[in-house]
Formats: sequence, C-alpha cells, structure tokens
Amino acid sequence: MTKPENPVEPFKRAVGTAVRALAGEPEMEVNFSAEQPSLKGTKAKLPLPSRNLSPQEIAVVRGAGDAYALRLAYHEDRVHAQYRPQSADAAALFEAAEQARVEAIGALAMKGVAGNLAASLEQRCVAKGLSKATDRSNAPLADALGLIVREKLTGEAPPECARLAVDLWRDWVQERAGSDLDKLEEAMRDQARFAKLTRTILHDLQLGEDLAEEEQSESESGEGEPEAQEGQEGAESEAQAEMGEAERSEAEGEEGEETSTEVQSELGEELSDASDSEDAGKPWRPDAPFSDQENWGYRLYTSQFDETVSATELCDADELARLRNFLDQQLQAMQGLVARLANKLQRLLMAQQNRTWEFDLEEGILDTARLPRIVIDPMYPLSFKHEKDMEFRDTVVSLLLDNSGSMRGRPIMVAAMCADILARTLERCAVKVEILGFTTRAWKGGQSREKWIAEGKPPHPGRLNDLRHIVYKGADEPWRRARRNLGLMMREGLLKENIDGEALMWAHSRIIGRPEQRKIMMVISDGAPVDDSTLSVNAGNYLERHLRHVIDDIEEKSPVQLAAIGIGHDVTRYYRRAVTIVDAEQLGGAMTDQLISLFAEDKDHGRLGDPARLSRVRHSSRHHAA
Repeated sequence: MTKPENPVEPFKRAVGTAVRALAGEPEMEVNFSAEQPSLKGTKAKLPLPSRNLSPQEIAVVRGAGDAYALRLAYHEDRVHAQYRPQSADAAALFEAAEQARVEAIGALAMKGVAGNLAASLEQRCVAKGLSKATDRSNAPLADALGLIVREKLTGEAPPECARLAVDLWRDWVQERAGSDLDKLEEAMRDQARFAKLTRTILHDLQLGEDLAEEEQSESESGEGEPEAQEGQEGAESEAQAEMGEAERSEAEGEEGEETSTEVQSELGEELSDASDSEDAGKPWRPDAPFSDQENWGYRLYTSQFDETVSATELCDADELARLRNFLDQQLQAMQGLVARLANKLQRLLMAQQNRTWEFDLEEGILDTARLPRIVIDPMYPLSFKHEKDMEFRDTVVSLLLDNSGSMRGRPIMVAAMCADILARTLERCAVKVEILGFTTRAWKGGQSREKWIAEGKPPHPGRLNDLRHIVYKGADEPWRRARRNLGLMMREGLLKENIDGEALMWAHSRIIGRPEQRKIMMVISDGAPVDDSTLSVNAGNYLERHLRHVIDDIEEKSPVQLAAIGIGHDVTRYYRRAVTIVDAEQLGGAMTDQLISLFAEDKDHGRLGDPARLSRVRHSSRHHAA
C-alpha cells in the first residue's frame, strides 16, 4: 500500500517551480527548512511550511521565494561588490537599498508577487521587533532606509507594524538626502547607476568615513575607464581577502544575515544617544565580537565543503521516528529526576513573570501583616501596599551540543534527553529555545584535506576539515514539530570530530540577531577541540587557542550570556561561567542549576546584558562566575 503524500509536498513543488521560473534559473535548488531562510549562489532555503497551511503562511513562504528569485534575476554580485562600502554600518544600508530595488522591480511588474513580498516583509519586520520600536535606538536605520527606498520606488507605504519605526527616521533622512532619494526611481533598472546613487545618499547621511576616501580615490584614478575600474575591483577584492577567510565562512549565509541586523541596530543607537551621559554615550558595539580575528593567527584552508543542515536533511522521516522511539524508551528511566529539576526551573520563571507587591507605602491597600506594630506602638503610622506587574524580558536560550565521537553512547543520549525536557519546560514559560549540534562531515579531514593534498600541500593550511553544523530545533519552531529531530543524535556514524571555536561563532551569530532582549547560550562538551587533520599540520594548541579567543570575545564584548558544562572535562579553564561533572547522569541537574542561576540574575533587570555595564566589565579583572 502506497503511503499517502504529505499535503504540503504539492505546495512545495509549486513554489519551487515558480521560484525557478521567476529567477530564470532552471537548475536553481529550492529547499525548505525550519532554520533561517537564506540564499547562497543558486541554492535557496525557504521557511518550512506547516501541514495546516494558512493563507498568510502561504504568502510568507512564496514571498521569501520571490525575493530570492528576484535577487538572482536582477542582481549582479560583481557590480554589487564594486560599489559596496567597506564600512560595516554603511554596507548594511547599501544592502537594504539594493534588496528594496530588486523587490520593487518584481512588485511593479506582477501584482501577485507584490502581495507575496508584502506578506514576507511584514513577517520580517515583526521578527526584527520593529513593531515594538519606540525610539531610534531600537529602530535600525538600515531597516528604515530600506522601507523608505521601497516606498519611493513602488509608492507602497511601509507595513503597519513598521510605520512608527520608519517615521522615527523619515524626517532626518528626508532632510539630508531627500533630493537624491527622488532620483532612485529612474535608476531602478540600472544596478550600477542605482548603486552610485545609493553611495551618494550614504554620503548625504554622513555614514562611513571611508565613503569620501573611496570616492576621491575613484575620481583620481579616472572613474569610468575600464583599466581604472578593474584596478578598483582588484583593490576591493584584496581588501576583502585581508579580512580573513574565517569571517567569510559559515557566517555568509543565514548567520551573516542575522549579524547584520545587530550592526544596523548599533547604528541607530549611535545616532540617537549622543546626548546621553558619558557612560551611556559609549554604546556597546554589536559587531565588536570577532572583529580582530585576523590577529588571532587562525585561518581556514577552505570553507567550500562546510555545511549547516537541519536534522531532517540528514535522515529520512521513518528513521527519525525510529530513533526518537528509542530515545523515548531511554527517557522513561530518568524522566522523573530531570522533570523535578525542570519543574523547579519553571516555578522560578513563572514567579518572575507573576505580579508582586510594593510595601511600606503611604497609600494603597492596607497591609494587615504590619498591623501588630500599631498595637505595640499606637503612634506608628499605618502601612499600605500596592500590587504591580513584574518585568520579565523576552528571552531566548541556545543549547549547543558537542556531537563529537567521544560523546558516543550514554553522554550523547543524556544530552539529547536533557535538551528535550528543558526545551519543553522553557517553552511552557514563553522562553524560546534552539538546539544546535556541531561536528565534522568526515574523519581525517574529508574533502578539505583531499583538496589540500591535490594542491601540493601548502604549508600552514589552517583548519583542514569539513564542518557540519546541525539545527535540531530552531528558536521559532515549536517543540512538538522538532521533537523527532533529537533522535538523530542516536544515529550511528553521525558523531565525528569537534572544532569548538567556529561552532561557538556560528551559534553566536544565530542568537545575536534574535529580537529577544535577553540571550543565553549554553555549551555542553566532553573535551577540548580535536581534529586530527588540522592538528597534524598546525601547532598542537591551534584549535584550543582559537576557542579561547572566541570565548573571550563573547564574554567581554557581547550581550549574550555564555555558560558551559563539561562532561568529565574541566571547562572552567575556558569559560568564566562553567561547571564540570564527572558522570553524564549529572547533566540534567547541572543544566537546570546553570539556567536557574542565570535567570535568578535577571531580577536586577538584566545587568549582564546592559550595554553600559558591559563597557565597564571589559576593563574589570576576569573572575570565575560559576
């Protein structure tokens, strides 16, 4: 008997066909995943539709596909690279304007595409938190400028949820660059001309000191002459190469997209907070982590064979279901213990989200608990109390699990079970959770090593293996849809080697772009980073030294709260907030205790995530916070 087809499959096929047709790329690869949508070359990753498709969800998925298709059809990477500013802040605005251009071309030509793009845009605005913007500090200028450019090109007003965010910047942008913004419509179908106008607009807004210098250099070298333009391109390519291959590896996909959101947010904060106090006038820079990694002495031989995949891409549905059933059988033995610890965490979180009382007030509700004081001393004044809501910040937790071969057996099974139970617990408390894993695609180097050998074994190749980063559960994915994915950890042959430093950078780039106010990342590992292929051609502490640099940058320069648990391995020598357990059976208690400790600190309104405090923490001495 033939198994009935999933009702979503025809919709996926239709979307894929439409995207390839709109892009003009018959060989374009269109996949659907629960992780962040992305476009790499001719490979598009679209949001994973649910079985019960609503009209809104249909439009959002189609809109994401249409946006990528239009990018392929009307965008040339060579032209974009030629005019793209070097400054991270200016580049973010330049990118937003270019995306608005390609989407405007499709929206004006096809009414159906316009509706899809509008639905997808509204969903992105909500995800970025623009609907909650109350001042410029939480309304990134890049997002606002992109919507203003879209309005100029199509005549369509920004989505209702983002109008306040745009209005916060509209007068400021219009006053400085209004005349140049009006010229964009006539240049819409000429990417080079549009890019030059965008550069002029950025210059009008006085964003990025490098713009004036680059334009002066272009005029001196004779802009428009083929030889000069080729020299310009060569210089920019060389400058990009000097930034280090590590910055252009895994972060170029969905991770880069997430990081740019924080760069945009930082720009808005700088422009609006100029009149604040001296301490607050030195805002934390979200692009600071890993900004000096070219000085770390760490490089990648190639990132060509690296992959970031969802669990469903590595295993078919039937096998995932079988592995999940096996995990459920094991879960019964320790469900009681971990569940009790999880309930303890849940009580703490619910208490923080409930109402509380203010006491010893001069008016309000009479505080009967303090009446005995009046009996003792009739001259003692009456005491009143007042009930108020507790402030509980939106929170996201990222669990990063070591999927190396040394975790095989009981450790990885316990890690999967604990992640499963905690994800359910936190979801009940309105705390979003993502579960990630990291390993390599092969033992002994894989295709990266083969390429290195074929190219004559150049000395000091750097990292020499193919990374595999796995998304078991996305932060926006409900636990009930992702529960089967955790069974993948039980699959034979999945666990190989571990390169922790780059895994932390990947996980950090995912969580830093989230809209939640509070971000927690917990790493579970059973040893130092080990990759035989890399360590055989580099110093013995090559990977460990890189891991220390990454941890230091996150702990000192990022608002993400980082914690680690070592299974039979002392991780306290790497992480400030860490604990080491001897037996995997202790993992559930250790994870719960760490989360309880982190959430308990939130009672002082997130002092660890406060930018002003982070500025002070950078200069303080290191201490053990476990």
